[in-house]
Amino acid sequence: MKPYIKFIILIILTLTFTTCAEKTTYSGTMFDLKDKLNNFNTKKELLTHIGYPNYIDPIEKKFFYYSEKKISKNFYDNEIIYRKLFVFTFNSNDTIKSINEYDINKKNKIKLVKDQTESDIIDQGLLEKIFGGVGKGATPTIP
Repeated sequence: MKPYIKFIILIILTLTFTTCAEKTTYSGTMFDLKDKLNNFNTKKELLTHIGYPNYIDPIEKKFFYYSEKKISKNFYDNEIIYRKLFVFTFNSNDTIKSINEYDINKKNKIKLVKDQTESDIIDQGLLEKIFGGVGKGATPTIP
């Protein structure tokens, strides 16, 4: 019986110490805007040094690069350090026209519209919701 108790204590201690370890996760394309992005002039240079974008706008042919750093200690304690979106706009000759950087962590400052589409289902009573399709009309027959 004693070897089993030692084994169970070892498993509990291992689980306890591994759940307290801090883990840093990087997602998307990791690069520093100040150091690298100002050195590129064309689309070809951008693709060669940074790589293929996360998304390409099919209409305006903009390149979107997403970058995120997240620290997690356990299942409930996750902290996003930064989330950024870089948008590259090009001229007709594939030179970089503009570089825009958006901080996605500031999404809470965006005001959402509270308007909703009206629905007749909301105005129905409980019995009408339950028996709504009963007795409404005859079932169509197929000739």
